[in-house]
Amino acid sequence: MKKTSLFLLLFGLLFFMAACSGEENAAGNEEENDTNASSDGEIIAWAWDQHFNIAALNVALEHYEDENFNLEIIENAQDDIVQRLNTGLSSGTMKGMPNIVLIEDQRAQSFLQSYPDAFYPIDDYFSTDDFADYKIAPTSYDGKQYGLPFDTGVTGLFYRTDLIEEAGYTHDDLVDITWGEFTEIAKDVTDKTGVAMISLDPNDLGILRVMMQTVGSWYTNPEGEITIANNDALREALEHYKTLLDNDSVKIVSDWSTFLASFNNGEVASVPSGNWIAPSISAEDSQNGLWKLAPIPRLEAAGAVNASNLGGSSWYVLNIDGKEAAAEFLGKTFGSNVDFYQDLVEEVGAIGTYKPASEGDAYTFENEYFNGQQIIYEFSQWMEDIPEVDYGLNTYGIEDILAAEVQNYLNGKSLDDVLADTQTQAENQFK
Repeated sequence: MKKTSLFLLLFGLLFFMAACSGEENAAGNEEENDTNASSDGEIIAWAWDQHFNIAALNVALEHYEDENFNLEIIENAQDDIVQRLNTGLSSGTMKGMPNIVLIEDQRAQSFLQSYPDAFYPIDDYFSTDDFADYKIAPTSYDGKQYGLPFDTGVTGLFYRTDLIEEAGYTHDDLVDITWGEFTEIAKDVTDKTGVAMISLDPNDLGILRVMMQTVGSWYTNPEGEITIANNDALREALEHYKTLLDNDSVKIVSDWSTFLASFNNGEVASVPSGNWIAPSISAEDSQNGLWKLAPIPRLEAAGAVNASNLGGSSWYVLNIDGKEAAAEFLGKTFGSNVDFYQDLVEEVGAIGTYKPASEGDAYTFENEYFNGQQIIYEFSQWMEDIPEVDYGLNTYGIEDILAAEVQNYLNGKSLDDVLADTQTQAENQFK
């Protein structure tokens, strides 16, 4: 009887210890799956650029009426965010992940397709019909909407009126033109003024993306297949790229600072780029009133439009505790608030892709620096015409390969071989 009682006592102690151990393990697992969110329900957001994206979050907070909502904004460089997301999500743990994160549109599919369960669908928090169509494909996956579209990278052709007029051209000569016509004007401007038409960084092929998207083309198709060898849009874009260089219409730059200096110092007559470059152009006081804006040139393929995109990001919610509160915040601000977008333009200079906001006073402001032109309104109209493309998983990886082949093309390699070899290398690397 004593042995039986002793056995039952020992068994009870072991059971109690196992139960305690189980509770500790469960608590440990819960802690491992928890986030940076504090115990009081604070929401964590990761973004880059305190003067743009983070400033936009702060404006959104001013417009959010939930007094119990607490948001901690953590600034990280974009590359650091990409690395930390990849490292954390690939390890299978959500520990240390934010509730809200900003992801560049051309990188988004690599995360959504690789880690779909890590992100929270936010279809119920805003209407995609209210946003520019081209922003929806890169921010959604498998029929679910994961990203709330933020800023547009809508492009335009900024140009120096004095230099263009010196070469004998007017504003109308730059409206709704093709890239072929642009190269002809560029040669004429350089020949008559001695000033290059544009600046290019050989390691940055963004201008090729701008050209291709005017016809709705990319390096891959919607099925994710690499489509370079027989890509007519890329072929035409590369031909124009080479023509500009052959005609000495280009000032070569090596980084961001020399790119900015090229137009601030009067070394180029135009800047085909995203709307976000406007503040950098207008930073040079001595050129006040000498700049205007025209639509971006288009490729010559059927269906091409004078509208394209360069850059742009969207907000995502991680599938962790606090996801509903994070999604609600985004939906009530970036997803639906017209007044917020008016302040966003006035205070930050950011143009969102929320279509109902494009009629406000901030959008019709006549910018003295750009000859009194309503550049925000112009961009908001062109934004609605940007062709939708599927950016795929490996835009930047493919461009690393293409950049080397472009140099071979400029040195005499046939364009057929350049495209074929890029296709082969990309397929081998991204099987």
